[in-house]
Amino acid sequence: MPDRRDLTETVILTRRIYDGRVCALREDTVRLADGRTAKREIVEHDDVVAIVAADGEKRVLLVRQYRLAAQAVLLEVPAGMVDKGEDLEAAAQRELREETGYRADRLQRLTGFFVSPGFCTEFVHVFLASGLIEDPMAADEDEDIEVVHVPFEEALELVRRGEIKDGKSIVGLLLAAEMLGAPVERHRQR
Repeated sequence: MPDRRDLTETVILTRRIYDGRVCALREDTVRLADGRTAKREIVEHDDVVAIVAADGEKRVLLVRQYRLAAQAVLLEVPAGMVDKGEDLEAAAQRELREETGYRADRLQRLTGFFVSPGFCTEFVHVFLASGLIEDPMAADEDEDIEVVHVPFEEALELVRRGEIKDGKSIVGLLLAAEMLGAPVERHRQR
């Protein structure tokens, strides 16, 4: 493999613009590898866990909730932010309990990915949860969530038809299908 040139950008100045409850915004001045300078706007966001919760009846637990940024009610896998210093599996169990009322007997990490690395630090850790046991926990006060039990094949069809539009849910469901041996047909979005 040929040598690759160093593309690392070095931050030479940071200006804090906003610090909120969910995210922060900063503007970085960076020096490019060739010596030029550029500005980068970075949204700082804590890591997130997303959980594909498969019950013993070939269904997944999805949550329906209104998402203001999308201006729509979306169907998603349970997910939420990792608290500072919190173990990823503990965060996945907590979010699963808060959003669905279940905990998992077994968690398996499927993958992790940056949501939009061009401007955002958010990294999503995706888990497959099985052996679900009822174990409710108080939901976050600012959330209004409906839990929906969906046959796994139907959830995959919702992805194929473009009715599940949330990236972490699409990634999680498709990878879980691979792990669970469910057929993932390659169709064009209709």
